[in-house]
Amino acid sequence: MSSDTDTDEAHATGAHATNPRATEALTAPAHATPAHATPARATEAHATAARTGEAITTSALHAAATGADTFPGVLREALNRRGLSLERVSERLRVRGITISQATLSSWQRGRSQPERARSLQAVDVLEEILELPAGALRSLLGPRRPRGRTTPPDVEGAALQILGEDSVVEKALGARFRHFNQETSSLMVHDIVRVGETGTLSGISTTNVLRAKRAGADRAIFVLSFDDEAAEPVDIKVTCGRLAEATYLKGLKSLVLEIHFGRELAKLDTTVVSYAVEVSPSETPATHYERWSRTNLHEYLQQVFFHPGALPADCHRYVRDKVGEPPRGRRRIPLSDAHDVHVLTSRCKPGVHGVAWEYGTGTGGAGTQGTGDRPG
Repeated sequence: MSSDTDTDEAHATGAHATNPRATEALTAPAHATPAHATPARATEAHATAARTGEAITTSALHAAATGADTFPGVLREALNRRGLSLERVSERLRVRGITISQATLSSWQRGRSQPERARSLQAVDVLEEILELPAGALRSLLGPRRPRGRTTPPDVEGAALQILGEDSVVEKALGARFRHFNQETSSLMVHDIVRVGETGTLSGISTTNVLRAKRAGADRAIFVLSFDDEAAEPVDIKVTCGRLAEATYLKGLKSLVLEIHFGRELAKLDTTVVSYAVEVSPSETPATHYERWSRTNLHEYLQQVFFHPGALPADCHRYVRDKVGEPPRGRRRIPLSDAHDVHVLTSRCKPGVHGVAWEYGTGTGGAGTQGTGDRPG
């Protein structure tokens, strides 16, 4: 599962959790849509009750603005209308003697770069034909030539992309908000508590996050929780520090997006604490690991996993990934305590993906199965 804050996200097998609030409940129907579906439909968003008892209506998260009068917007719209993937477009350009990678096309349609060199401008002319656009429909929308040299992506988006990569679940879930989400705060300390039930599946997650304001006026943060198993769903959210303003569950992405208000505006460098707990419905696959990703340095990160006495693991270890999807490194065994828990305490926690994994022995509820993975965001 994955949870996303202003600087980090947590991912636990079977479920996702993010800043919940006391006595608030989330009703989430069973997953039906494929994991790659976009969160554009209102039917994929569900309402949550606020602590006051007043219903909070949550709509599906806004997808990135279409920008119909801009080069990226017209390009995206034309691609969607024609139903062409970037891979197919790149191949059609190659057949015509023009080599433009999928990554470049993705950058164009997202507005992160624009065609400027002669070869790229030639590709734009051919794109108009491939996408059945009038001549000049795309080229006329190109802005002035940008300064030469490598440009640095926005701090928030760029740092997240380094850990998550392109087109991550977090980016899809946040849509237009991904570019600037939680840019006003950063995490200093995070404490995750993961609970594994008798069947070896994830039963709940609680998190305490200490945030510091980068600028005056910061009053909220957004968190994304992603589930690996479609059967695992958040069934109750309790926030003890903070006020839940939005809870949107996106079935197709198996992700929960929460917006937590601090209850006051922070002064620059002021700190606040957000604490929440999420209960998860039983999944079909036993959990085998939990991860949190961070795009900035954390002063301290404490991760605890509690196991039910009837589903004790045979082996547990910690590890780190430089980015989501890369092989783990620094694998090290960690012992199970008398309280049936393992923990990892990391000071000066560097950006990356920090996880704990476990294996069940023969006869344990989860033996011979592979759980789903959790990633922070």
